[in-house]
Amino acid sequence: MSDHATGDSGDGAGAGTGTGTGTVRVLIVEDDPVAAAAHALYVGRVPGFTAVATVHTAAEARRALDRVPVDLILLDLHLPDGHGLALARSLRAAGHHADVIAVTSARDLAVVREGVSLGVVQYVLKPFTFATLRDRLLRYAEYRTTSGEASGQDEVDRALSHLRSPAPAALPKGLSAPTLERVTHTLREAAPEGVTAASTAETVGISRITARRYLEHLVDSGRAVRSPQYGQVGRPELIYTWK
Repeated sequence: MSDHATGDSGDGAGAGTGTGTGTVRVLIVEDDPVAAAAHALYVGRVPGFTAVATVHTAAEARRALDRVPVDLILLDLHLPDGHGLALARSLRAAGHHADVIAVTSARDLAVVREGVSLGVVQYVLKPFTFATLRDRLLRYAEYRTTSGEASGQDEVDRALSHLRSPAPAALPKGLSAPTLERVTHTLREAAPEGVTAASTAETVGISRITARRYLEHLVDSGRAVRSPQYGQVGRPELIYTWK
């Protein structure tokens, strides 16, 4: 685990209390110890941020917030002792005003809307890369530096725009967003068994070679994994599974 984070102690408090002025103090709330350690390492690699505590339950998070100053919470929504948004709601009621970035595999937009009302400023969907979290943290840092009185609507819009994600990266040449969406839907519907390029081609109505290009793009972007399936004869067939 990063030197910036505490160990897996119940309170998760005590580290990082001497952070310098301007440093964003982050509490990691994640039930999976391996993921929690990775998140702490990621946070420690972003200039201006330090992980002051790492905890694995809602109860531990409450105790840590009572003992350690925290500016930002990286919050898993599926905790062993309750939903992350229930924790966020109780923290607001108790007078804790730390901002929240939800780190979750949940894709329910109703949950997203509820989170916004509770002060969730960003959502990071699992699995994610260091670059994704770094982008969100740096945007949050820019948002925090805005101060003073806005001269007009444009300045208010610019301040809030720091929390918005950039436009999706351009697809590789020859790939289209509508077809990628259909391939992605096919892949997700087939979980956990997975699909082959041939079965995807038949379902989506594209060639096998084209289907493989889209599936490989999903693998390269971290949203799918490939594995060989060995038959009785011939070369193994690649199976693609939603990650």
